[in-house]
Amino acid sequence: MHHFIFPNQDAWISSGSSTIDGTSFKDQNFGADQILEVKKEFYNSSFNYPTRALIQFAGTEFTELSKSFADGTIPQPTTAAGVSGTKVYLRLYEAEGNSEFSETQYTLAIQPISQSWQEGTGKFGDRPKNTTGCSWKNRSNILGGSATTWNTSGGDVLSVSSSTQAFTKVSPDVNVEVTDMFRMWLHGQYSNEGVLVRFSSTQETDELRHAQLKFFSRNTHTIYSPRLEVRWDDHLPCTGSNTGSLTQITSSGFNLVGSGNAELEV
Repeated sequence: MHHFIFPNQDAWISSGSSTIDGTSFKDQNFGADQILEVKKEFYNSSFNYPTRALIQFAGTEFTELSKSFADGTIPQPTTAAGVSGTKVYLRLYEAEGNSEFSETQYTLAIQPISQSWQEGTGKFGDRPKNTTGCSWKNRSNILGGSATTWNTSGGDVLSVSSSTQAFTKVSPDVNVEVTDMFRMWLHGQYSNEGVLVRFSSTQETDELRHAQLKFFSRNTHTIYSPRLEVRWDDHLPCTGSNTGSLTQITSSGFNLVGSGNAELEV
């Protein structure tokens, strides 16, 4: 069986600035965009800056899903030891499609965010820029109030339960297991502040041109919003009267019934 829950907030953040007028993107909010951009920007053939995406699955849908685990409607998630059970996957859908997939292998890292953040109301095309909400510099910035910065620019993450997915000449759609991360939230080990999506390790800042990823956000007008996909096996074992056996069919297509007589089953 499959069960989906959708984000309560998402945004992308940028560490760069405009190559046209020098306007910094580090405090700009893109929370209302229909696209989440995870990419590396180049200028004059040299690496310039990276971007990242933030996605949170909390609120009513997460609470209702938690109740389903508690009452046994859905089996408990797979344990860290790998015992069979429910598994949880992060699904992101690439918005523009890559007719030419990246020739260079790249890896995306999915990391649990450690502090609360604010989606915001900004878009990339806003002029003047909108700084209300999260950004590379700030985890929140209230209109008419003061900003709250990240401890580490680009988003504060936990050093536990990270997931990765590698890509080479394949669809950039994300389909990565985050079961351990989900269990961590479900059992209250850490606060559910969502996930950070980025290129992993040195790939985020090296000189190689990896895929320029643009995923549909929760603000999309399509059916391809980000989601957590909960998967579990609900088949019934073959016991008692549920043997799973089938009536024997001859090579001619007749059903064998009675004592050796072939009759057409209707």
